[in-house]
Amino acid sequence: MKRNPVAGGRGLSGWRGLCVAVHLTLLGGCGIEEPLPPGEQPPVVVEPGPTAPTSPATPTHPTPAPLASPVATNGKLQVVGNQIQNQNGVAVQLKGMSLFWSQWGGAFYNASVVNSLTDNWKVTVVRAAMGVEEGGYLTNPAAEKARVKTVVDAAIAKGIYVIIDWHDHNATQHTAQAKAFFTEMAQLYKNTPNVIFEIFNEPDYESWSEVRAYAVEVIGAIRGAGAPNLVVVGTPTWSQGVDAAASNPITQYPNVAYTLHFYAGTHGQWLRDRAAAALSKGIALFVTEFGTCDASGNGNLNLNETQLWIDFMNSRKLSWANWSLHDKPETASALVPGASTTGNWPASALTPSGTFIKQKLLQ
Repeated sequence: MKRNPVAGGRGLSGWRGLCVAVHLTLLGGCGIEEPLPPGEQPPVVVEPGPTAPTSPATPTHPTPAPLASPVATNGKLQVVGNQIQNQNGVAVQLKGMSLFWSQWGGAFYNASVVNSLTDNWKVTVVRAAMGVEEGGYLTNPAAEKARVKTVVDAAIAKGIYVIIDWHDHNATQHTAQAKAFFTEMAQLYKNTPNVIFEIFNEPDYESWSEVRAYAVEVIGAIRGAGAPNLVVVGTPTWSQGVDAAASNPITQYPNVAYTLHFYAGTHGQWLRDRAAAALSKGIALFVTEFGTCDASGNGNLNLNETQLWIDFMNSRKLSWANWSLHDKPETASALVPGASTTGNWPASALTPSGTFIKQKLLQ
């Protein structure tokens, strides 16, 4: 993820996403891109980071979910064929919000936000997008883990599902750090059905063979720690390459789904057709992130196309999380700049995207 130092953003000296039209679309929030023009190569960033897991901070005994909550109703999630099913063998569709990169959106990583989303927006899943590079986990592992745990523990208390997202575009360069992190999280939450592990947000230029090899190592660490939790694996080209995963799925471990990301202002029927073909080959998909606008995260709000995507996801029971629950001044944000960081947002605090998504969650 590359960012320019410009004015804007909460509590920062300034940042935004790069956006180059036609051949390159970079998500200001998350980073969906198309390939660079011929002859241009992306910079490679390799950063040091922690390589050894620490002991779990709390016992791994499961916390009973509140009565009638999503987790009390559905329990452990399990991939069966091309579906994610609940403990009773019924296909389940989770719907919710993704938080912004933790190192920049950390003010929203608190229990009050999770409570508001659960009580007022009726989300059944929330995504903790732990930033890895650019001042994230590789630089401040303790701070980023603390943010993630705060969100996870709040979700457990409310009885909703929560995605622990390794929010990285270069995860294959950070395999040791990812294995250490997910080993620790697996030890901590292996008896907690609420927790979903998303081990690679969006591969960009990596081939599926590279992503697959990375995923097998990280899933091996998770399963080795005794965690049977659902794992979601990113796919090539900013998690649009679900066809590649469908042609050579991971077979070493059970309970694995694959990531599909879209931005309605950029991605249309062609990507839905690709997703449908992948499902027909027998893999399960999880839309851990999508936007209502251009893939840059800003501009071209397209609610009509978003509705077509929602209809597609509903018809196939694809779980989803919208990007993003944040107040960055861009189209993809659900909140207006300066919105409360502790939830209970009035209608005036919602952007057009946020208003639309909240309506869909309440339907």
